[in-house]
Amino acid sequence: MSVQVLPATPERWADVVTVMGERGDPSRCWCQYFRLRGKDWERSPKAKRAALKAQVDADPPPGVLAYDDGTPCGWCAIAPRTSYARVLASKNWRHPSPPDDEDGVWTVTCFVVPVGHRRQGMASHLLRGAVELARKHGATTVEGNAVDLDKAGRVASADLYRGPLSVFRDEGFEEVRRISPNWVLVSREL
Repeated sequence: MSVQVLPATPERWADVVTVMGERGDPSRCWCQYFRLRGKDWERSPKAKRAALKAQVDADPPPGVLAYDDGTPCGWCAIAPRTSYARVLASKNWRHPSPPDDEDGVWTVTCFVVPVGHRRQGMASHLLRGAVELARKHGATTVEGNAVDLDKAGRVASADLYRGPLSVFRDEGFEEVRRISPNWVLVSREL
């Protein structure tokens, strides 16, 4: 296995589509859940796909893609916190001591790893690449809202979209606070 992680840029749009697939939550959400609120979230999957396409066409890229020997096999959404309307409105994402540089905080909101590529460490590769993307674009802090599998026990793969806590910890993230027994706000200074 030779994994490479690259920014989701316009020339890689077809690979984004491949990873999101044609079934399941990613093919309906297109990583727009945290960007949209209220009636905006009720848009059709086609409209959400168009929104992600516009984000991929813009700068900075809205995430990273993982490739295993050239085959697209994973996605991680990351962007400045200010890009995510739902995150900004949520008390669950509020840091107890917000950083002085709000614009420097980037947020990891979603991992997508298609069947056939799971349980191979892909989330670790994706998170590492996402942190690097954020760093290159001036981030001072990266945060996430991870699932603690030690507390949650066995969870459906669809519920792992925020990423396992162990992956964040392995990449140097620290627990900020517990949102619930299973959900943990994590942060890493860059």
